[in-house]
Amino acid sequence: MCFPSIGHGFDSRIPHSMSQKFIKNKEDFVCGHCQAEIIGNGFTNHCSKCLWSRHVDNFPGDRANDCGGLMAPIGVETMGGQYDIIHRCEKCGMVKKNKTAKEDDIGGYLTRMIE
Repeated sequence: MCFPSIGHGFDSRIPHSMSQKFIKNKEDFVCGHCQAEIIGNGFTNHCSKCLWSRHVDNFPGDRANDCGGLMAPIGVETMGGQYDIIHRCEKCGMVKKNKTAKEDDIGGYLTRMIE
């Protein structure tokens, strides 16, 4: 799979996961991709090890989307010193951005992109 360069090649209209309809939802989970055990902090919406996510929200934290597909990290974008992960659902094709957290392994992801 070919990955776009950081900050290039993505439509700026891709919806960002943070919105005014955000619902803080503190949940621990096992990653559906790498099986890492993740301790949620109320803002966690992807695995901090492999950066994969699951398509479960219509609005962040609502758990109202029944798709349930795994969301692959397909790119990273930077804006104002903050990294955003671009995810695409492997089941329905939805693409959206998610903010990163300090515990996310962005360096490992970027290394895997160029290998």
